[in-house]
Amino acid sequence: MAAITAQLVNELRAKTGQGMMECKKMLTETSGDVQAAIDAFRKKGVKTSITERIANEGRVAVAVSADKQKASAVVVNCNTDFTAKSDPVAKILELGTRKLLAGAPADLMSDPEVKEAVTAVSQQTGENVQVGKSALLDAAGQTKGTYLYSITGKIAVLMSFTGNASDDLIKQLGGHIAFAKPLGLTREEVPADLVAKEREIAVEQAKATGKPQAIAEKIAEGKLNSFYAERVLLDQEFFNAQMFKGSISQMLKAQNVKLEKYVRLEVGQH
Repeated sequence: MAAITAQLVNELRAKTGQGMMECKKMLTETSGDVQAAIDAFRKKGVKTSITERIANEGRVAVAVSADKQKASAVVVNCNTDFTAKSDPVAKILELGTRKLLAGAPADLMSDPEVKEAVTAVSQQTGENVQVGKSALLDAAGQTKGTYLYSITGKIAVLMSFTGNASDDLIKQLGGHIAFAKPLGLTREEVPADLVAKEREIAVEQAKATGKPQAIAEKIAEGKLNSFYAERVLLDQEFFNAQMFKGSISQMLKAQNVKLEKYVRLEVGQH
């Protein structure tokens, strides 16, 4: 018989949403076999499908250190919006972002305190509660900023700057990134296979109109520039022309600031 360890009990709790004592008892009855314990719960009519339910609701939270040298973001996924906006989920989010700022590993579920909190909410709600994607920006010497779309609480952006980025710039740029959904900061960050596909399509379109190969390739380069202007952050036009008319690159240059890196997280994002 396998030893009934706390790790085994927690594993069964996470998979079934049952209480600690119930899980320990069932593991004792099944000689420490987790799958057999799950099957035994099912035979008793206990729903053990928490982890099989699609967790497509949730919330995201952000945090920044007092010296603005670190910024973190965490997504918590669950089954319903009711649970997503609950205090228990908010506490998991706060715990997760704080842990990341303090140096916790990126896999927050490996942290016992976070894992316990998630298991507790799963048991309380009967939902598939999970810590989703998380991010940390901590490059030394760069000012960090955060943006959270507070209306839904489902989109967050972390940014790392060289130069004195004002609170207003952080807010405006964060809002742009949240809604423009760029593929990368620079052209080099766009996946090469996607660029190759767009170039091939543009060349074939031009050739279909009777253009020779050399001319078709030049036309394709022009279309690629338009593609970059739509998908690459520094090439994109700022989304609110009434506040600033020009590209993001021009906007940053006007304020003598350089955006070194950004991370965009959204509930449901894969």
